[in-house]
Amino acid sequence: MTDNTTRLDHVVLWVRDPIAAAGFYEKAVGLEPVRLTDFSVGEAPFPSVRVNQETILDLMPVARADRMTMLPGAAESSGHPVNHVCLSLPADDFDALRSRLEERSVPVTDLSHDSFGARGPAKRSFYFRDPDGNVFEARHYD
Repeated sequence: MTDNTTRLDHVVLWVRDPIAAAGFYEKAVGLEPVRLTDFSVGEAPFPSVRVNQETILDLMPVARADRMTMLPGAAESSGHPVNHVCLSLPADDFDALRSRLEERSVPVTDLSHDSFGARGPAKRSFYFRDPDGNVFEARHYD
């Protein structure tokens, strides 16, 4: 495997209610909210949740989609969800995530085995949706 210094910094997810989305990611997925209070009082344009020390998910209000003007044509593609985001976890955390989702009646797929990813075949994986329809895969390699 190549030792690459490039890292994934963030993924922007379009959500209807950023506060509710942050609650889902905190309680069901186990991710720490970032800037939630600042967003709640109007001091930040969106909150995020922390995946790890280097990566966050930005919970962008879908109402802001028309303001995405960083590149020509960016507003036209804003608001469209990505196919899915994959979270890689240790085996114990993988099992805990699945349990939290099931406790909250979040539908999850059957387990898959040996699906290919950044570190080769994953031992187990499954998919679920957040309340805004964004699709996530959870997997573990060990």
